[in-house]
This record gives sequence, C-alpha cells and structure tokens, in this order.
Amino acid sequence: MKLPPVLTIAGSDSSGGAGLQADLKTFTVLGAYGMSVVTALTAQNTRAVTKILPVPPDFVQAQLEAVWADIPPQAIKTGMLAHAGIIQVVRGFLLQRAYGVPLVVDPVLVAASGARLLDAEAEAALLELCAHATVVTPNLPEAAALAGLPEPQSEAEALQLGKHLAHAYPQPYWVIKGGHASWEKHTVTSWVFRAGKLVQRHVQARLSLSKPPHGTGCTLASAVAALLAQGASVSIAIEEGLDFVHRALQAADPSLGQAATVLNPLGARPCLQP
Repeated sequence: MKLPPVLTIAGSDSSGGAGLQADLKTFTVLGAYGMSVVTALTAQNTRAVTKILPVPPDFVQAQLEAVWADIPPQAIKTGMLAHAGIIQVVRGFLLQRAYGVPLVVDPVLVAASGARLLDAEAEAALLELCAHATVVTPNLPEAAALAGLPEPQSEAEALQLGKHLAHAYPQPYWVIKGGHASWEKHTVTSWVFRAGKLVQRHVQARLSLSKPPHGTGCTLASAVAALLAQGASVSIAIEEGLDFVHRALQAADPSLGQAATVLNPLGARPCLQP
C-alpha cells in the first residue's frame, strides 16, 4: 500500500482536538503518511488555552531539514505559526526546498474570542506565505483580518472580501469558510475564489450542536492536503475536504470536551475510502 507522505507545520493541542494532533488523525484516516514540524506547544483544552510556548525558529528549521533529508512530503499544511520569526523560516525553507509541492495554509490568526493571535509583523509575513500557497483556508474573521477589512455582515460583503483577497493574491485558491456567517441560520456556505473571481460555492446543512465545534479549520486544511497528495485536483480536494469535515462533525462524540465539540475523523472515513 502506497502512503503519500504529508507534512503538517503547526502547533500542538494538548487536548487533541485541533493542531497537529487533528492533522495527523486526518492524514491517517485519508490514507496518507503523516509527519509534523512543531511550531508551538500549547496547554489547552476545549475550554481555554492557558499557555503557549513557541518553538525557537532555529529548531523549526532543524525539524524541516530532518524531514527533507529522509521523507520529503508530497503535500504540506501549515497551521499555527506563532510569530514572524517562525513564519519567515518556514516561508524561506519552503520556497527553496518545496517548489511545486502543494501547500495548504490555514491562517491561524484570530482566536475564538475574536482576539488577534499575531502582531502586525507576523500578519504581514503570513500574507507573504499565503501568496505562494496552493490553497488558503481562512474563516470569515481571518479573511477580514488578512484583508484589513471589517468582518462581512452579508453574503454580498463576503463575496467582495473573497474577490479582494483573490485579486491581491491571485495564485492560491482562497476557501472562505462561512461558519461564522451571522446571516445564515440553517446552512453553512463556503466560497472558493481564485484570481479575483468566485470559482466554487459549497452549501451544507448547519448541524445542530450542543457545543461549538473545535478543530474544523485544522481538519479541513489537512484533509485538502492529504487529498492533493493522492493526486486529487484542487477543486475536488476542496469539495471532498469540506464534506469530510461535515461528516466528522456529524460523527462527533458529544461526551468529549466540556466546552466544545471535537471532530471524529474516523467517523468520516467510510464515505471517502473505497
């Protein structure tokens, strides 16, 4: 059985619901060989993040060098990159050593509370990384932060936001996730833009959850990366990635996590695996 190697460059979630733990679960379920470069350690659970310890940039570099020396990945996913120094190391390494390898960027820069997680220098560095990506997967608050615009209050404003980002940075496919859309009560719409234009629109039923979801962004980006590594087109990888997250939420065990719903990637496998 051939296992395409896929790399996550992300922070650790000690509760296992998001971060590189969610990424590795998703890679495995989708038939890829998961590897990780750790950018930050977090002390967190579904209720709160209590402490963050960024990894020194030179150690991030050492992890990247070790991976490439033995098992070069066929797709890469980035998540929490913590600060500008780490982002610059990752961007510089990938531009030099991973040209042509599919790159999925989950731009982690807005906390669930709405607080910004990166300073201005780091946000600028993150945008430079996004410019070279294959796919970028921001939610609405993250997309607004990247564009320097207010968060959309209607679908028309969300479309303007997506077109703005895709015009300013035309190379990647921008997947704007609509889970935060205040105007949608029974559905969740995700929009895909490229080169300033809307190219795909995905509408899913909004699930009735007793607790808000945790780890959906990590799971989507890692699913897209795993599918790209297996040769799926970008449009198919995005569509199946969104469906995978939806099924993983449907299969969630509500007894896990006091304050959030953690996904069950294993429960999404039958619909995607032959």
